[in-house]
Order: sequence, then structure tokens, then C-alpha cells
Amino acid sequence: MTVDHADQLVLAERRGSVGLLTINRPAARNAISRAVTVEMAGAIDTFEEDDRVRVLVVTGAGDKAFCAGADLKSMKEGRPVVPELGGLAGFTSRTFHKPVIAAVNGFALGGGTEICLACDLVVADERASFGLPEVRRGIVAAAGGVEKLSHRIPPAVALEMILTGEPITARRAFDLGLVNRVTPDGGALGGALELADVICKGAPLAVRYSKAVARRSSSIGESDALEEFDSLRREVFRSQDATEGPRAFAEKRQPNWTGK
Repeated sequence: MTVDHADQLVLAERRGSVGLLTINRPAARNAISRAVTVEMAGAIDTFEEDDRVRVLVVTGAGDKAFCAGADLKSMKEGRPVVPELGGLAGFTSRTFHKPVIAAVNGFALGGGTEICLACDLVVADERASFGLPEVRRGIVAAAGGVEKLSHRIPPAVALEMILTGEPITARRAFDLGLVNRVTPDGGALGGALELADVICKGAPLAVRYSKAVARRSSSIGESDALEEFDSLRREVFRSQDATEGPRAFAEKRQPNWTGK
């Protein structure tokens, strides 16, 4: 039986240890309305609280756009950026404990790029593009684009993108370090799920600690980040998984992670 999801703005499903979120507005190029932000924030909360979910993947429905950014036509229904729900799409100002991967199928413009900047990793297909065109509309990239882009790519290039509004291709984004992997057209989601499965081979607590320190180090420095997460590091070394990992290696088998 075919299930019609046309009335759902956000599709959420668990595939093994991976939580998959799909912005489901292909006719609107997956633009973010306030309703999308509300639904997405709720789905993210559910996945963050589910111990079975180790990695989150976000993508857009259809084959043309990952996300065209904020839906300017729906502003009368309320602003799509809701600070108490994690910003645009529940993503851009949220702190994620679990790794988050963007699967960029088509263009990611404005808020679409800002969602990618809020993710830890980005997988894009060859037709994908990234850009912050807000200045051409008389507004600014206020959901993290202006602040975050220069931390992910060379500052001079970031400034050019911000001031001109010109997009860059997936290959250019890969060369600059914004994108981790480029796949053939239509392969972004498969590539993101594959990368998620590789991450899931690591122990949950160890992955969480490593992500937290790596992310925080970029803003406050290595020593301060190590100090901030000292208690989590101690928890990792005291965990059952810290015993299981070396044992599994010695016994030449796959580890049985419990996250404890």
C-alpha cells in the first residue's frame, strides 16, 4: 500500500541507528515556514532523546532543492526563525549532542546553506550549490550564515560569497572544505547514510565527546574545550564501552556498544 505523505511538512523515520529528517515541501523548494520549524524541532527533540538513534541526517524532498531558505511568502503566518525552538528549521542555533549530516540534493541557498553550517558534516550531489543571496533581497543571512561561513571556509572567500550573493558549486564547496563528500546526481542521501553508518561503528559516548571537543575547540581554543568537557572525558574512560573496545579488538570481533 502506498502511503501519501503530502500533508506532512517534515518526514521523520529511524533507519537502524540513524534518524532521517526530510523537509517535505518540494513544490516550494523545501523553503522553511514557521510550521516547518515547529515540526522539525519536535522531530529533532524526539531523535535526540532516543538512545537507539546515533546519528541524524537531514535532507529535502524531491530532486531539485535541499532547501531554498526561509519562506518569505509565509511571513504573515509568523517568522520561520524561532529562537526557543533552535532557530531556523529547529537547526541553526541548536546544540546537537549527536552527529548531524546534511544530505544536499540540489541547491541549498540562504537558510539552506545555514542549515548545512549547523550540521557537522555535509554530503552533496554534483548538481548541488551553496550560497547566501540575502543581500540581493535587501536582508541579511541572520540565521548563522554571516557568523559561521568564515569558520568553515577561507574568510576571504566567505566574505565574497556574503557580499556578492553568488553561489558556489558542490565541487568548489568540497575544495574549500564546506562539503565532506560529493556524490553523483541523486546520490547525496545514500552517501550521507553510508557516512552515518561508518560513524555508528564508534562507541556512542566516545563519538559524543570527540564531537563536542572538536566543535568547541574552533571557538574557544583546544585547552578550554578540553577543560569544559573534562567530566564527559572521564565518563568515557569509565564506561563499559571503554572496556569492550579493547577486548573486542583483542578477540578480533566487532564491538558490542551499549553507550554506557
